[in-house]
Amino acid sequence: MRLGINLGYWGLGMDADNIAVAQEADRLGYSVCWAAEAYGSDAATVLSFVAAKTERIDVGSAIFQIPARTPAMTAMTAATLDTLSGGRFRLGLGVSGPQVSEGWYGVKFDKPLARTREYVEIIRKAMSRERLVHEGAHWTLPLPGGPGKPIKLTVHPVREHIPLYIAAIGPKNLEQTGEIADGWLGIFFSPEHAALSLDPLKAGRAKAGQSLDGFDLCPTVTIAVGEDIKAGVDSQRSYAALYIGGMGSKEKNFYNQLARRMGYEQAADEIQEKYLAKDYAAAAAAVPHDLIDATSLIGDTARIADRMQAYADAGVTTLTLAPSGFTLDERIQALRTGVEALERAGLA
Repeated sequence: MRLGINLGYWGLGMDADNIAVAQEADRLGYSVCWAAEAYGSDAATVLSFVAAKTERIDVGSAIFQIPARTPAMTAMTAATLDTLSGGRFRLGLGVSGPQVSEGWYGVKFDKPLARTREYVEIIRKAMSRERLVHEGAHWTLPLPGGPGKPIKLTVHPVREHIPLYIAAIGPKNLEQTGEIADGWLGIFFSPEHAALSLDPLKAGRAKAGQSLDGFDLCPTVTIAVGEDIKAGVDSQRSYAALYIGGMGSKEKNFYNQLARRMGYEQAADEIQEKYLAKDYAAAAAAVPHDLIDATSLIGDTARIADRMQAYADAGVTTLTLAPSGFTLDERIQALRTGVEALERAGLA
């Protein structure tokens, strides 16, 4: 099992520290450094900067938002980042959510599965450097009846195939991800509830005549290092409450639905109700201890090593860490503990 690092969103006051974290992860032998985007910094610019400041670690988008770019633009960006980084780019995609898609990008959040499938088809065509022709429900290239003509990508990526990941939570999206992607970007993944994600991914792989062999299972987990387990869990409450309670609308929150599928229906209701009422402290307090502990790495090196073994046994191939703490020293210590725990578990 390999390790990754997730820098999260850029522009939150830790930008210089983020570069130091990426460089330390590079030095320690981490496999990939991911960056996110929502409605602040874009991930492509961040990744080009990180790639310029590192030597070996891959850089990946977690995620490029599908409503933010046309598929051809995403192919151009991926090809450019792969070239600039010397073949170190991984393309992660996701549909975002209805509030961001429609409120920020002005793109209707309809038929997300069909849109994602078509988006990936166009990207793969463009990246193969064949002349781009596509007729679909969401995109037609070239536009009919006008001056457009089939053209092909002029940039030559370092690799013939750039790994493509999809962030998926719901069962149908997971199944499609297994069918059309090279890897999966997960969140709030628990080894004890692995079947919720892995069964639909396996079904999708089977549709494509494949197994999970060679498919990168890549969840992001928070890591909080320390002897006090309760304090470690408490440090993750606001993060969990934000996603379970506040990401998306009351009617469509993918993270809330995931918590329900994991058996936390009552807690999911309470977290969302309090969060949407802007009682953030109460929402955080309502997140069950066991939910956070099951989906995070919390404790000393030995305890984290045991949890890493559980993730590996569940089939995870790249475990991406999101270090707890706001100081550079805390984040660097989490990175180093991750490596020590991986070695202790015999997974390095």
